[in-house]
Amino acid sequence: MKPAYLLGAAIAAILSTTAAAKPAAMFDPARLSAIDKTLGSDAFEGRGPATRAETKTVAFIIDQFKAAGVQPGGDMVAGQRGWTQAVPLLKSDIVGTPNLTLNLGNGRSLNLTQGEQISVKAPLNGAKSVDLPNVPLVFVGYGVAAPERNWDDFKGMDVKGKLLVEFINDPDFDGPIADGQPDFGGKAMTYYGRWTYKYEEAARRGAAGLLIVHETDPASYGWATVKNSNTNTQFDVVQADPNAAHAPIEAWIQSDLAAKIFEASGMTFGQAKAMARTRGFKPLELKARMSTKFAADSSVITSQNVVGLLPGTKHPDETVIYSAHWDHLGIGKPDATGDTIYNGALDNATGIAQLIEQARVFAHEPRTDRSIVFLAVTAEEKGLLGSEYYAAHPLYAPGKTAGVINTDGGQLWGKAKNFTISGNARLGLLDLLIAEGKKRGRYYSADPHPEAGHFFRSDHFPMAKVGIPAISFGDGNDLVNGGIERGEALGKTYVDKHYHQPSDEWSSEWDFTGMADDADMLHSLGRTLANSRLWPEWSDDSEFKAARDATAADRAGGTPLPPAPLAPAPQPSKGERGR
Repeated sequence: MKPAYLLGAAIAAILSTTAAAKPAAMFDPARLSAIDKTLGSDAFEGRGPATRAETKTVAFIIDQFKAAGVQPGGDMVAGQRGWTQAVPLLKSDIVGTPNLTLNLGNGRSLNLTQGEQISVKAPLNGAKSVDLPNVPLVFVGYGVAAPERNWDDFKGMDVKGKLLVEFINDPDFDGPIADGQPDFGGKAMTYYGRWTYKYEEAARRGAAGLLIVHETDPASYGWATVKNSNTNTQFDVVQADPNAAHAPIEAWIQSDLAAKIFEASGMTFGQAKAMARTRGFKPLELKARMSTKFAADSSVITSQNVVGLLPGTKHPDETVIYSAHWDHLGIGKPDATGDTIYNGALDNATGIAQLIEQARVFAHEPRTDRSIVFLAVTAEEKGLLGSEYYAAHPLYAPGKTAGVINTDGGQLWGKAKNFTISGNARLGLLDLLIAEGKKRGRYYSADPHPEAGHFFRSDHFPMAKVGIPAISFGDGNDLVNGGIERGEALGKTYVDKHYHQPSDEWSSEWDFTGMADDADMLHSLGRTLANSRLWPEWSDDSEFKAARDATAADRAGGTPLPPAPLAPAPQPSKGERGR
């Protein structure tokens, strides 16, 4: 393995050569805007999987790939690759209005309204109905079992058949815990804090279900996002044993309802949280019980990933993948204006616009040594399902995939001085990106909101789990016009008022020049990697390194690229700093 300083020199030389050979940038803000406007229009009905909008969306992307000049890169059909990868999914809907009753004891009961005090997902265990009368509730803190962190919220309690109540995020989100700081990263969310882990742990323990307590800051989004995401059609990859993967009840509850549940057992909301934020916490059987009854319509459907390909000239079996998810929430409950179409213009028609334009620009340039794959995945909003399926059923060998560059959202506020990636993972692919940004006078900033757990919320994550070096690019928040203060304010407004809501619509006020800059930088990153013999690696302490190392034989003859220690990023002047 080359010393880090030699690798740094090699990267600089490669970037210099690539810059000299590469044609002038061809990313046009107007083209990006036009694609986004089309996909984010009402005509595409929010791009819900397994709807007529999926058929229209998939056809649009295929047409755009054809026009761009790339080849089909999907499943083999009659000895040739087609444009799609079939993704079988379990599809589930609640039929009618669920009957949800909470008995607080002492003759007090509450009839709960779906989407208001509680948000119950359609069952993903294949059940055609859910009928659970008078199920006891058990408070399990944060629902974390992390022996490597000396943390166990269950303390050996058998929770089979119980309905668990727990907080979102990690035990140290609100500050250092009373009996010593655990290694949960402080404000930076670990996977233990993510709702997907919490559902998985409840299922592993045979619980009847889980009620996650919603709070806006630790969840990183408001109740409207929970309601809009959970009360519509639900999907999952087809599981060998669905009951082992999903408890019958997977739900969120509002914090004021949680307060009533805790008060019925003689404690305040604050006291419950204080108890949960200690290593010595023991699960507590609550006085409340819950009855749940509703019918469900469950079936297996086939959705589609869309795949384009530009074969490499020297190493066609090695790949660089650009990815983005094409789906959004489809048609759902009306907002205050009566709008029912969840357009997803920023999330993630912008990412697909970048993917299509990457295909067009690459196709009009000299072919790269390695193959370039353009992967538009389905059902990201349902749990990263399209990328999860691809990772489990790869079309191109993971061991020979040099990297995945994912775009989930785009810069709509103009050009930025900085950029980031989701999460704070260290890998050689990030070093290449930082070097590319430095050439352009842009600096790397660590994820400004690690508490949101974005690393676990986009399509690079399933790729990382099988060892592929993968990043999800993050727009800069230090805007050329307005600095960090304006960047943070615009980001907060989007999350508060538009994220996963019908108002996420294309706007003539959006400025796509920053997105064009980002696309060009990511293009150079992928082109550099595709014309090199570099194999980016994860850091030695990464949870993904072992999976990557297991495929090391596939990369014999190349140059490993371990991550170098990060140098401190340039900081904006005092006058530019945001809150």
